[in-house]
Amino acid sequence: MQFIDKSKISVKAGDGGNGKSSFRHEKFVPKGGPDGGDGGKGGDVILEVDANINTLLNFRYNRKYVADNGGNGDIKKQYGRGAADCIIKVPVGTVAKDAVTGEILADLVEIGQRATVAKGGRGGRGNAKFKSSSRRSPTFAEFGEPGESRELILELKLLADVGLVGYPSVGKSSLIASVSEARPEIADYHFTTLVPVLGVVRLYYEKNLADIPGLIEGAADGVGLGHDFLRHVERTKLILHVVDAAAIEGRNPVEDFHKINHELKRYSEKIAARTQILVANKIDLPQAQEHLAELEKLAQDTGIKFFAISAVTHEGVDALIKYVGNWLDEHAAEFVPVIENDDVKIFNVEKDDDEVIIERNDAAEFIVRNKNLEKIVAMTNFDNSEGLRRFQFIWKMKNLDAELKKRGIKEGVTVHIGNMQFEWHE
Repeated sequence: MQFIDKSKISVKAGDGGNGKSSFRHEKFVPKGGPDGGDGGKGGDVILEVDANINTLLNFRYNRKYVADNGGNGDIKKQYGRGAADCIIKVPVGTVAKDAVTGEILADLVEIGQRATVAKGGRGGRGNAKFKSSSRRSPTFAEFGEPGESRELILELKLLADVGLVGYPSVGKSSLIASVSEARPEIADYHFTTLVPVLGVVRLYYEKNLADIPGLIEGAADGVGLGHDFLRHVERTKLILHVVDAAAIEGRNPVEDFHKINHELKRYSEKIAARTQILVANKIDLPQAQEHLAELEKLAQDTGIKFFAISAVTHEGVDALIKYVGNWLDEHAAEFVPVIENDDVKIFNVEKDDDEVIIERNDAAEFIVRNKNLEKIVAMTNFDNSEGLRRFQFIWKMKNLDAELKKRGIKEGVTVHIGNMQFEWHE
């Protein structure tokens, strides 16, 4: 299966159903009164973590998700049917961001976890709901509230117990292949691994190891595919820092160790502070012997555990994996994963719906922004005289005339609210 870890999709929640304007017309009930029912709620768009999905591949081909609209209200105060939610299955570790604002809408790290990324509109009220002592026979009803719509950026951050980092061609893929059922492509050239590879180790313990594609200098600045690779290290509990002890690429493994750690630190201090194990690979090659003592001293100086292995011959691999399993069992409870936006999960942040913002556009027209007022505009039937008078009353209650006058509005100037425009008159 192709591994895709970033995708862009559009979502549209369902509109609420329209309210009904009707009156009872029954024999022997000459003036039955209003009996129009409310519309049903539109469906939400919800992300749900599914254990059977481990990639965002589906979103490469299916980019638009639309929930159903609510049913319309009917006579005899019958409510419209509420629409079913649109459930989008995503893998563990999915981060959903608003593509326009960059706002983090959900950070999903547990199986079955859900997050609403677009809310369905509420149903419009039927005319029966507007009956009062002063309004005995209301003729108007509301349209359904439009459902939210937005474009999302979905990013996948692997939730692996162990992340393997190091320069290209140091043998990370070979190590994954030697201890798990994962079969990454392996070859002796740079960037064979262009996407993370996840393997499940069953040698001693059932743990997830992630082969993070080879990092290079400048990765923290996005050089190469730096940011795309580095984000997969964020949620690993333990880092295996693999170096080529044989230095067959002509680089010094000690220098490689420092350069990779420099990139990790520049990207995130928290990631750089993760516990590391220094793994000197390719000790089956004769050139490795001249670097092993230097690498062991490096581990002692930095206070980290050291293992010398050969992923090809399997020498030292069993001891490494056994140590890793024991370490994870001992320290798993202490681990706090790095969550987006300074470790704070953000789900459907509520904004101030009462704040009224008045702006001018290039045509010197006025634009009134207010979430509640925009909803009312969308739900008002302006072809109905009673509905229009109700809107005018709300306009007056919000003191919009005075606010517009402060900003210099003149007779006949256009005012925009949501998708509607009005001519302002004294």
